[in-house]
Amino acid sequence: MMIFLLLLFLFSCITFNLCKIALRNRSHSCCYMLHYECYKGTEDRKLDTKTCAELLMRNKNLGLQEYRFLLQAIVNSGIGEETYGPRNILEGREATPTLSDSLSEIDDIAFDTLDALFAKTGISPRDIDILVVNISLFSPAPSLTSRVVNRYKMREDIKTFNISGMGCSASIIAVDLVQQLFKIHDEVLAIVVSSESIGPNWYCGKERSMILANCLFRSGGCSMLLTNNGSLKGKAVMKLNQLVRTHLGGEDDAYNCCIQMEDKVGHAGFLLRKGLTKAAAVAFTLNLRVLVPKILPVKDLLLYVIHSYGRKKAKVGGGAPSAEAAGEGLNMKAGVEHFCIHPGGRAVIDGVGKSLGLDDYDLEPSRMALHRFGNTSAGGLWYVLGYMEAKKRLKRGDRIFMIGFGAGFKCNTCVWEVTRDLADGNVWEDCIDSYPLPTINVSPFLKKFSWINDEGRTDVDLTSAFNKV
Repeated sequence: MMIFLLLLFLFSCITFNLCKIALRNRSHSCCYMLHYECYKGTEDRKLDTKTCAELLMRNKNLGLQEYRFLLQAIVNSGIGEETYGPRNILEGREATPTLSDSLSEIDDIAFDTLDALFAKTGISPRDIDILVVNISLFSPAPSLTSRVVNRYKMREDIKTFNISGMGCSASIIAVDLVQQLFKIHDEVLAIVVSSESIGPNWYCGKERSMILANCLFRSGGCSMLLTNNGSLKGKAVMKLNQLVRTHLGGEDDAYNCCIQMEDKVGHAGFLLRKGLTKAAAVAFTLNLRVLVPKILPVKDLLLYVIHSYGRKKAKVGGGAPSAEAAGEGLNMKAGVEHFCIHPGGRAVIDGVGKSLGLDDYDLEPSRMALHRFGNTSAGGLWYVLGYMEAKKRLKRGDRIFMIGFGAGFKCNTCVWEVTRDLADGNVWEDCIDSYPLPTINVSPFLKKFSWINDEGRTDVDLTSAFNKV
């Protein structure tokens, strides 16, 4: 009898401790966002219509047809006249960037957002346990994380991670890294700095698939403060519920559709191939297959399965999924209230919106973020989030579906839950009342440079025409 009681006692102790460990691990693996800060450039770095025209004219490798192509690309991009560019490009030194230019560009973004982050949260840089910096196209030595540690004199035992080459969806990858680290480090604070290096990566050649990047990318970025400390839960603005990463790097077409390289005459740049749309659709479809069962109610999942089966039976022939078909039949609004789509371009936003059956209200934040700040690469999703907050859309309990695409080719998604009503002043504060713009589809570039698109005019003096603007 004593042996039985002893065994029962030992079993109870083991069960209690296992439950305690499980609950503890679950608690510490939670990822809360305490605050985020987006970067806004200075007035002297704005890229209005006239400035963009001057930048185009400096590239003497271009002819009339290339100018027409670039105009059409800018018109179709959905980008407005108040985005920001790097200083070396605005000063006419895009062909000869220096290391100092590259460092200065990242310093402006990282230190500006981090200063604001520390000031608004009251958290000291010495309190930070984990630091992640993701800049795809710039990786100096010492690393950018070391540069941040040196600037703020952070602790000697801080865990630092420098991520490069991950493309436009890198900020979700950085958040995933932090979330994994939270599983093994108790009650810690983490910072993610997410941006891109634009200045030293301006393409000076004439290949259309490479010069397109010059029309889309702008300066910007974001810094985020994350924690798994339950005692800080009350101060959090959001909690991470789900995160799914999909990588198609094993497929040659997907790997090569978005890649840094040199053209035939040695000009370095970023190549965007036509296969990018197909790769994005396939990656998005595979990602949704993992994410959807985790966030949708059973009823909506059953309806989707029935719809998918019927569509498969009716389909004749093969072929890859289109961007529009990736989420066909899904009622994502049954699982999330807000949609934060990477503002990579009008085609990206519209394609994902059509795929998920979203309306203009759902797509408004991404379209307006693209118009006001342009494609800021990895930082773009947080400008969309900032728009939602500035418009007072985010209420406690709301869920936000973030969708990012990046070179590799990758599709990364996550779902955040708002933990308190959000309406703080942010990077949108000085202009939010003028949005959404009723004339978003009327491009200032088209108004002022429509003559370039006149196929009948081949003898126009481009220089004198641009100077009249």
